[in-house]
Amino acid sequence: MPATSRYARDVAVVAFAQSDHRRRSDELSEVEMVMPVLHQVLAQTGLKAGEIGFTCSGSSDYLAGRAFSFTMTLDGVGAWPPISESHVEMDGAWALYEAWVKIQTGEADTALVYSYGKSSPGSVRDVLTRQLDPYYLAPLWPDSVALAALQAQALIDAGETDEAALAGIGARSRAAAEANPHAQLRGGAVAQGGYEVRPLRTGDCPPIGDGAAAVVLAAGDTARRLCERPAWITGIDHRIEAHSVGLRDLTDSPSTRIAAEHAGVFERPVDTAELHAPFSSQEVVLRKALGLGEDVVVNPSGGALAANPVMAAGLIRIGEAAARIHRGACDRAVAHATSGPCLQQNLVAVLEGEPA
Repeated sequence: MPATSRYARDVAVVAFAQSDHRRRSDELSEVEMVMPVLHQVLAQTGLKAGEIGFTCSGSSDYLAGRAFSFTMTLDGVGAWPPISESHVEMDGAWALYEAWVKIQTGEADTALVYSYGKSSPGSVRDVLTRQLDPYYLAPLWPDSVALAALQAQALIDAGETDEAALAGIGARSRAAAEANPHAQLRGGAVAQGGYEVRPLRTGDCPPIGDGAAAVVLAAGDTARRLCERPAWITGIDHRIEAHSVGLRDLTDSPSTRIAAEHAGVFERPVDTAELHAPFSSQEVVLRKALGLGEDVVVNPSGGALAANPVMAAGLIRIGEAAARIHRGACDRAVAHATSGPCLQQNLVAVLEGEPA
């Protein structure tokens, strides 16, 4: 291990795979979208489905428009042999957290985690209103972009950013995505466009699309056997803020900062950060909460501004950070996932590689 573990067991990400993220995938069902990703991630380790100790998935029935839709994608895992399985109605990053806890208890040595989302069939902006307070806020139908615009305007009014700086974040992210063959939007020349909700323009907002991702976790010597350079999870924590947007300071993210403290982010410098910031203004908030300097490479994959499959984008941040460690492109990375309006709930993980 690169550092003394604070947990009962050393756990690492040993494999990561994702689909090509597309605006529409009408010809594919959820299971048809997920199955190739599951095959790819298992092939990287040489494990068969029956050798996985625990399987956990993350998705949303609201996107699918039917109850218990996640049971269909279990066909992609395989009907035989019987498996130990669970599901979270959250981004796959929280499914990874559950799998990590399962390994910590000693009930499993390996875990398969996957998540997926098809936003193309409906209006994701309207669907996401269902996560708001059902008595006071949801009946007003403020969509996800309108709420993010409130956050962006608060940052501008506080003097922490401006529209030109926000446009620069979007352009940098999509330029970085040039090297990511799975990204939906690539290239710094992607137009900033007109206002979606002032002050956010089209380039400040995430693309709507479909996609899936999967990772394999393993403990101790099993991780070393399955991966040449495992990405050890040396810290992981998640925190939540008040449900009501009106009770929060939208220019800050205390839950991200607290999760980062408990995950050990501030103990030593990180060289890479994969931030789940669907809107350019949210990167400003997260950089401040995590204390990231200009020397930290932020979202080298392009981040959620290049591809944002709902319910999978957070898991992809962990997977992208782990993949950079696997190939020796970084040594200590922080990965972040979010859920809810205006960064309501946040998960932070620290991943480290063993010295060469």
